[in-house]
Amino acid sequence: MTEQQQAMQELRRRAFARIDAGMYLDGHPEDETALQYYRAMNKKHEQAKEMYQKHFGPLGLSGAGAGGRWDWADDPWPWEGV
Repeated sequence: MTEQQQAMQELRRRAFARIDAGMYLDGHPEDETALQYYRAMNKKHEQAKEMYQKHFGPLGLSGAGAGGRWDWADDPWPWEGV
């Protein structure tokens, strides 16, 4: 597995954990431990997203242009071979 594939897999893991925790909180909104877990997973997801975009390019339009130029279409898109 390439470094880019590993980074994408980590990002997907973090996204899953964040969504899963959010769904749990829909039914248990008073669970403070679950809320803390959600916040931690959200932070880790954002960190993984930032790391991916720093090394492999933007994942969406919100990440494009961070390097001072419009770099959205420079590299293969995230779903192309990753």
